[in-house]
Amino acid sequence: MTFEKLGLYDELLEGLEACGWSNPTPIQEQAIPAVLEGKDLIGCAQTGTGKTGAFLLPIIHKICDSPVDNKVKCLILSPTRELAKQIADQAEGFEYFTNVTSKAVYGGNKGGEDFSSQKNAIQNGTDIIIGTPGRVISFLNLGVGDFSGLKYFILDEADKMLEMGFQEDILRILSYLPAQRQNILFSATMPAKIRSFAKNILHDPVEITLSVSKPAEGIQQGVYLVYDRQKIDLLKHVFKQKDIRSVLIFASRKTTVNEIVKTLQKMNINAIGMHSDKDQNEREEIMNKFKHNQINILVATDILSRGIDVDNISHVINYDVPADPEDYIHRIGRTARYEATGEAYTFLNDQEQGSWSRIEQMIGREIEKLPLPEGFGPGPEYNPRKRGGNRGGAPFKRGGGPRNSSKSGGRQGGGNSQGSKGRNQGKSRNGRRDSGKSNQPKSPS
Repeated sequence: MTFEKLGLYDELLEGLEACGWSNPTPIQEQAIPAVLEGKDLIGCAQTGTGKTGAFLLPIIHKICDSPVDNKVKCLILSPTRELAKQIADQAEGFEYFTNVTSKAVYGGNKGGEDFSSQKNAIQNGTDIIIGTPGRVISFLNLGVGDFSGLKYFILDEADKMLEMGFQEDILRILSYLPAQRQNILFSATMPAKIRSFAKNILHDPVEITLSVSKPAEGIQQGVYLVYDRQKIDLLKHVFKQKDIRSVLIFASRKTTVNEIVKTLQKMNINAIGMHSDKDQNEREEIMNKFKHNQINILVATDILSRGIDVDNISHVINYDVPADPEDYIHRIGRTARYEATGEAYTFLNDQEQGSWSRIEQMIGREIEKLPLPEGFGPGPEYNPRKRGGNRGGAPFKRGGGPRNSSKSGGRQGGGNSQGSKGRNQGKSRNGRRDSGKSNQPKSPS
């Protein structure tokens, strides 16, 4: 199927072509017609399947037919600043040849310039607002913006939203919105708490579910059984032995991120860290450098496990096992995107084996346990029933066991979219708004 067959407007198709999009993904093929029909929708599909396009494209299409006024027509909530910025970047590319406007609103930047521009966008009735819950509530508390004309509400990464404790914030935001609206909820997983929450905000929704909690087929996975004190030396070995072009390393703590970065930099490897202590301007600069191959090694906490669309990542390394099995899927899903191939390696200590067993149960198969390099000494035996695991996500203590013969190692919601563009108040022959845009669109990252 092609996007033309979905009945999208020519201006929107032109933006898709400029962005290099030709055929819809399965989630887009199923979701776009339902949204165009005005139905509420609950969609379950893992990261990298094209969920953002599944809700942005039909909403932009529908806004093309709406009257030009000074009211926000669509609110999209995202759990993180990075994901909000990514959604806004894609919206900017899609809407370029239309006269639809969008703006990302989130906190974390230094100075008041961003706050002022975001405030102006809401007050001037930007069509699509993409925001984090905290920043949206800040504007609501100030009485900024008129949401009385809102027609569409979208909740992205709903499972992550609830996991991060945003449920009350979301319900509060909803209390400011018109009762008569179209609601769209997307989630990578669909536990009972998400279904229960969805019942409170969706009305007779269409349900779409694609293969949940399964890594992409193109990911080669492997596990090293190591004590914590062996991890740094093992990481050095991996970098010396593997053909690593672009890699994401995930660690559970900010202190571990910093330690890994220092270690790699001493090896003359161009690595940089990303965690919540970085302000938003720093985080945006880091992501831009990583996307444009100015930095090849990015070490991060789970701030980057979801919704970050960077092509050509060759490797993902889990320096620590994630506390939530679902986070493992999102972490390794940063590689082998769009039918490409990639490699994912996990450093598994003696205390995390219960958590790792639950990951293998979730994905339905055992992952190959790789031998440690020669000279490392023995790692822990794999025995998850005996070892148990950390179910609560609290920090693990240092792993015990023998010291290896080598040196001991240590342990351990973006920028703006197009914004309020100038509008031509006239109508084209087909009743849609004429666009006054002149520059070429950006391809969504």
